[in-house]
Amino acid sequence: MALGADAADRSAPDSVPRDADSVRVSEIAEEFPGGDQVPAVMVVERADGALTEQDGAAIAQLVEQWQEIGGSQVTGPVPSADEEARLYVVPLPGDSSSAGLGDLVDELRAAVDDADLPAGLQVELTGAAGFSADISKSFDGANLRLLLVTGAVVAVLLILTYRSPVLWLVPLVVIAIADRTAAVVVEIISSNTGTWLDGSTAGITSVLVFGAGTNYALLLVSRYREELRRHDDHRAAMRAALHGAVPAIIASNLTVVLALLALLASAVPSSRYLGISAALGLLIALVFALLALPAALSLCGRRLFWPFVPRFDPAEEPDSTADERGAWFAIARWVVRRPLAVLLASFVALGALASGLAQMEIGLAQTDQFEVEAESIDGLETLAEHYPAGAADPVTVMTRAAAAEEALEVVRGTDGVAGARPSGESETGWVRITADLEAEPSTDASQETVRDLRERLDDVRGAEAVVGGNVAQQLDASAGALRDLAIVVPLILAVVFVVLLLVLGSVAAPVVLLAVNLLSTAAALGAGVWVSAHVFDFPAFDVNTPLFVVLFLVALGIDYTVFLVLRAKEETPGRGTSAGIVRAVGLTGSVITSAGVVLAAVFVVLALLPLVTLTQVGVIVGLGILIDTFLVRSIVVPAVFALLGDRIWAWPLPGRAPLDVASRQ
Repeated sequence: MALGADAADRSAPDSVPRDADSVRVSEIAEEFPGGDQVPAVMVVERADGALTEQDGAAIAQLVEQWQEIGGSQVTGPVPSADEEARLYVVPLPGDSSSAGLGDLVDELRAAVDDADLPAGLQVELTGAAGFSADISKSFDGANLRLLLVTGAVVAVLLILTYRSPVLWLVPLVVIAIADRTAAVVVEIISSNTGTWLDGSTAGITSVLVFGAGTNYALLLVSRYREELRRHDDHRAAMRAALHGAVPAIIASNLTVVLALLALLASAVPSSRYLGISAALGLLIALVFALLALPAALSLCGRRLFWPFVPRFDPAEEPDSTADERGAWFAIARWVVRRPLAVLLASFVALGALASGLAQMEIGLAQTDQFEVEAESIDGLETLAEHYPAGAADPVTVMTRAAAAEEALEVVRGTDGVAGARPSGESETGWVRITADLEAEPSTDASQETVRDLRERLDDVRGAEAVVGGNVAQQLDASAGALRDLAIVVPLILAVVFVVLLLVLGSVAAPVVLLAVNLLSTAAALGAGVWVSAHVFDFPAFDVNTPLFVVLFLVALGIDYTVFLVLRAKEETPGRGTSAGIVRAVGLTGSVITSAGVVLAAVFVVLALLPLVTLTQVGVIVGLGILIDTFLVRSIVVPAVFALLGDRIWAWPLPGRAPLDVASRQ
């Protein structure tokens, strides 16, 4: 998300799988004259009656300007049956992702704004070019706002956590530099590999770098504060803090990075790009957390914690129980004394939240996917009042010339098609058929019509017909997202499980912890259904929302669990499993809670981006992190450890010694 990376910041996600029929149609279209053009649909309307001769003269002057801007012949007018509207098509050079398309759309709209139109006459630009330009424009400055708000949120929460006027600056500056470094590295890789780095990918990457980087800083600073009480030399304290914190930080980082790299198996290009971008960003955040942050803290010394400077206490021992006071110790002791009752109550609460999944609906219309007011959406509504709703965004059918007549009859005879016509033939033997649908673009009805077209055209011998256009692209994007949900989610779970096996060294704990994490994720998704419908009034989940929610909640939920369980594993020998988890919760409670609140707040900031998908992901992941922080990590996990006892460390991996709990008290 480098500042000045306008192409990235203004791009919408590329969500259509490369092997989709709609992509094939786009490739074939390049063989036609004007195949590299995108249509801008101009809808002219007089709301108070039929269009007049004066209106026609004014529009004729505009048409001349539109032809100069687009460099091609304008098609039209196509009058409506009620004579209150006319439709013109202005072909624009480029494709939906070209940087210049938005500039041409702006010129067309400026020509309308500057024209001296008769009172009551309205001209709106819609169609594929209008939608693409409005989507890209909605990202203008959004990532900069996201960066500034994210930095402000992290700064406020660090100040509240550290209660120091200066300490918060060190981790924030280090994380900000890591974020900018990651942005530059990702942009260089993107430009050299031809990867389409879109605005949402840049935004999510920045959020993850800030969120994870802050978590690493909180963990390291917390351990450093502990060690400053045991070491007179602050550099010795930092070495001890690194020795204790680095394994958890690395395990946490690699868990999330490997889970993100599972997105390489995605059929959706934007998901693959997100996996690469976010994984690189987190690795860079790790490097800064383990090298730059300790150096900066050591350089500043003990006084950095002013006014609450930790004092060296020669009596402080690593195994001391004198500090086992405070709320988190009390909560942990309360849980381990009644683990079964606590677990049952927790599962009831999580199950109640997860029940919202029964009401989950997936799939948003194109006009519902962006939280912006756009002329292209208004124009589509105007067009639907006077023409078949799909006229602004027709479906394109490519068929072989030998079967073109039969294919055309099939298209015309398909329910939901308002009309169809041949619109050109390529030198390579393809015939293009343009079909107007009765339903609005990207609604369930329009997508069902595309499905019917594809099924019926498959039966036309020799046609090799493929169906494309924006409606077909939306359908193909939905199919790709559902495929990813079935393939990528199990892969993410497998990756996380393997990492837990290697980190914890036994089989029992990873199985139990992953099961608890999945229940927590289901609860967050269920709660998200209620919030999405009743707070934000979204009609459904976007098709990509479940995958991203599962990815981040499984990976980041395990992230916090790794922090806790590694500390429990460190404390268990000589104390026993129950006492070890009590001490682990007591010692890490405040830092993990602070980290959870920071990460949840940072994810919610994603709502600043104009995609409904990101609003849903940000809010649901934020809810899930809070559920994991305050219920799963502090209540459920200690209860599970107390209930299972030493069996939680059972079945060590080959070559790993069993955890020594024989000397427990």
